[in-house]
Formats: sequence, C-alpha cells, structure tokens
Amino acid sequence: MILRSLCLRSMRAHADTTLTLAPGINLLYGPNGAGKTNILEAIHYLCLSKSFLTSVDRYVLQRSRPFFEVEGKFEGSLRREVEIRIAFAVRQGKRMFINGAPLDRLADIVGVVPIVLFAPSDQNLTYGGPEERRKFLNSMLSQARPAHLEDLIGYRRALRQRNEYLVRNRMNPLDMDMIKPLNAVLARIGGRIVAVRAAFLQKFSEELKRAWQQLGEAIEEPAITYQGPIPEEKHSSAEEAEKALISALGEAASRDRELGRTTVGPHRDELVFKLNGQLVRRFASTGQHRSFAIALKLAQYYYLDSRLEEKPILLLDDVFDSLDQERTDVILDWLQDAPTGQSIVTVADADRIRSRIVQKGASNQCIQVLHGEIIPDPSEV
Repeated sequence: MILRSLCLRSMRAHADTTLTLAPGINLLYGPNGAGKTNILEAIHYLCLSKSFLTSVDRYVLQRSRPFFEVEGKFEGSLRREVEIRIAFAVRQGKRMFINGAPLDRLADIVGVVPIVLFAPSDQNLTYGGPEERRKFLNSMLSQARPAHLEDLIGYRRALRQRNEYLVRNRMNPLDMDMIKPLNAVLARIGGRIVAVRAAFLQKFSEELKRAWQQLGEAIEEPAITYQGPIPEEKHSSAEEAEKALISALGEAASRDRELGRTTVGPHRDELVFKLNGQLVRRFASTGQHRSFAIALKLAQYYYLDSRLEEKPILLLDDVFDSLDQERTDVILDWLQDAPTGQSIVTVADADRIRSRIVQKGASNQCIQVLHGEIIPDPSEV
C-alpha cells in the first residue's frame, strides 16, 4: 500500500498541514518538537484508529481547538484508490470514513492499510512486562486476521462480565451455577485465541530467524515461545484449548473470587524471547535487547507481507538515533530494497541519513518539518 497524500488539521503541532509522499523512503527531518512524530501518529490513526503515543484522543487536539481531523489518500493493488478520514471532537467522539462512507465500528479499519511501526518504545518489548508483548502480538494478528480481532473484542467483553460477577460476589460463597456459563463463554473464545497464537508463532519464529540474520546477528539463535497455564500439547486445536481453559478457570474460581479478577486465560499469557536458550529479558546485553526489538519489527513486516495482498507501510520514528552506523546501514539498505515498499522515517539529524539514501528518481524524498509546517527541502534526494 502507498500513502500518496496526507492532511492534518488542528492536530498537535499541525494547524493545517498537507504533504505529498513518495512511494519509497520519505525522510522527515527537523528539530525535536517540530511535529515529525505527529505525522507518523496521524498515519497510525488512519490505519489503526488510534494514536501510538496516547490512549486519550483529546490530548491530540491543538489547544483551544474543538476538533482534529486527518485525511489520507492511499493507493494499493486491490483497491486502486482508498481515501480514509478520521475526525475527533470532544463531545461527538471519534468517527472514521472510507471513501466518504462512515464506518459503523472503528475496529473495521484494522487491516485495510497494514502498517508496521518502529519506535523508541520498542525496547519495552524485551525490557517490559508481558502486557507489552501481548499488545504486539494482538496488533499484528488483528491486522492479518479480521476474525481474530473479533475474537479479541468478544473475549474482552466476556472477561469484563466475569470480572464484574467476581467483584459483586467477592464476599459471598461461590455460585457454580452462575460462574460456569461465564467460564464457558470465556473458554470458547479464549480457546480460539490460544490456538491461533500457537499456530502463528510457528510461522513467526521462522520470520524472526530471517530478521535476525538480516541484521547480521547470525551467531546467536533467536527463539520465541508461548507460555500460559494450558499445556503446550493442548494448543494444537481450539477445541483442546477450550477444554483446558474450562478446567483452568474452574480450578481458579475460588481464588479469582477472592481477588475479584480472572487470573487465567490468554489475557495473562506470555511470549518468552530467548537467544541460544537464554532468556533475553534476563541475560541479554543492551545491544542484544536493541537488536532483538528491531528483529521483532522486521519479522512483523515479513509476516504481514506474506499474509496480506497489500504491502505494509513502514513508520520509523527516531529509530536511527539509538543505532550504531552498522545497524543503520543494514536498515537503510533494507528500506531501499525494491520489495520493501513505502517508508516514512523521522530523524533529527538529516545529514547522517541523507547521504545513505540512494537516488531513485522520484521514489525517495526529504521533507523538512519546522514548527508544524512543511518546509521545501533545499536539495533533492
């Protein structure tokens, strides 16, 4: 997929910004606070209906403005032209439109234009808690499998209902006639989620090894495993996972009632990262942590590219600031590879990157961003 043009109105640093993008590398440069990352945030809104910087939409509004609006025009192989618009107002909330038609649900936008985001917060994938890795997993699978997104939505609804029951009856004896139907719904949907995750990891593990080699880190062997209360042999089918979840939820019912929350299920499961059999989180060096996080995002691109008929758009936010020259060259070479597709990259120091971008006619461009405005670049890439 290619983003041809983008308009931002009343969004953070941008009062009214319009830019045209090239099909290759788009290098956004300018000082910190100029509004570069806000452009990536706007694209993220169009593709996933939300920001990657905040969960509160009103924080994205310019001060004293009643609404913000983002509009993008995309071009793909399946849909030759796709126009997506998102608008948010404090009282009316958030609405999205595709080719002028309103979406009934914001979730329906997910997967229409696939994206992969590289950001400084990626370090949380290896340093952070399990919720960071589950979020990464859910986002990737939701873009690749619309049915999985529906299961995630349904699971959260069922989980909320079970937790509400547990809180209301925290001081009362456990009523199995009430908890069993709640367990059944949660296990049925949760079983499908576990089975899809397990099957996905078999494919994704190969993509991770490919990405690790791409970074020139072939000495170690990366591995990723799925960890939860359900035995691994029960992951092979949704039916087996459902039965195992029913049993686990029943065993945990008394404890869950005391705590007022559900303690077992895919919302508590973990992805475990290893290098040569050693836990990355505990034993990896700072450089290995950084390389593993980048490899995860490269593998995400490879996976989505293999699953979808539209190439993902790559968003790279200040990624090169934390990389040495060798890793920078590897990533830039990969971005310039013809099959990779379109990328939008932000940097504070353009000189370090500009010289490494190979001129390919109109396929690449530099865009200066200053005080929320687009400034013509003095030189052509």
